Amino acid sequence: MNWFTLHNGISDLLTKDYNFDQKFTLITSSDAGLGLMATGVKIDQLFIGDISTQYKSGKTTVDVKVDTNSNVSSTVSVTELVAGVKTSFSFKIPDQKSSKLDVQYLHDHAAINSSIGLTPTPLLELAAAVGSKELALGVEVGFDSASASVTKYNAGIGFNKHDFSAALILADKGETLKASYVHVVNPITGAAVAAEIVHRFNTYENTFTIGSCHSLDPLTTLKTRFNNSGKAAVVCQHEWRPKSLITLSAEYDPKAISAPSRVGLALALKP
Repeated sequence: MNWFTLHNGISDLLTKDYNFDQKFTLITSSDAGLGLMATGVKIDQLFIGDISTQYKSGKTTVDVKVDTNSNVSSTVSVTELVAGVKTSFSFKIPDQKSSKLDVQYLHDHAAINSSIGLTPTPLLELAAAVGSKELALGVEVGFDSASASVTKYNAGIGFNKHDFSAALILADKGETLKASYVHVVNPITGAAVAAEIVHRFNTYENTFTIGSCHSLDPLTTLKTRFNNSGKAAVVCQHEWRPKSLITLSAEYDPKAISAPSRVGLALALKP
């Protein structure tokens, strides 16, 4: 239980796997604790990609990622030096101001995640949640010491039962209110429905989105999504071999005159 999982299940059903580009992912791992992941995405005529490696040894995990722009990012994580505490150090090259230290504490009824930039004028972030498996309250605050300004503050409450979850979140410095709900219709087939209402106080704009998820068979999942502007999307994902997925996504937007339809294909291989 923590702030970041207050509405993840709802968000996953409405947004996860919806990809309208061409994406390829290859994941390999070894018994020695070394993992490799290569990802490539084609967006129109632009191709971007990255290669990530992960090495685990005891309580330490080292992640290194290199992208097509020659940017290198690395994270070193150590778990359980103290019970319930995870510490990680991350940095990017050539961005000299990107290094930061994260400390996360997890307990059955509380969670705290703090982050501090390792610069003379660091960016500070703190997220905390209290509650139980059924009810959780969370807050998130960010502070930029360079400008002495608050960069973000969010708050939320989530309620979870075995067959449904609901969340109410105040985000974007109090400018956005989100109410979300997901209900598991059939646990055996994985059938579920979700709805989310978003109200923006600065523009008085309301957005309503509904979605569904259903397993056509043990290896194939179908997801749909509709919103109040008439935009509709569908995802069909098939596990054609163990842990290897092929995902086809399609979206139709009646208000997009030049290109109302989009289609995406994603292939994930794990030998």
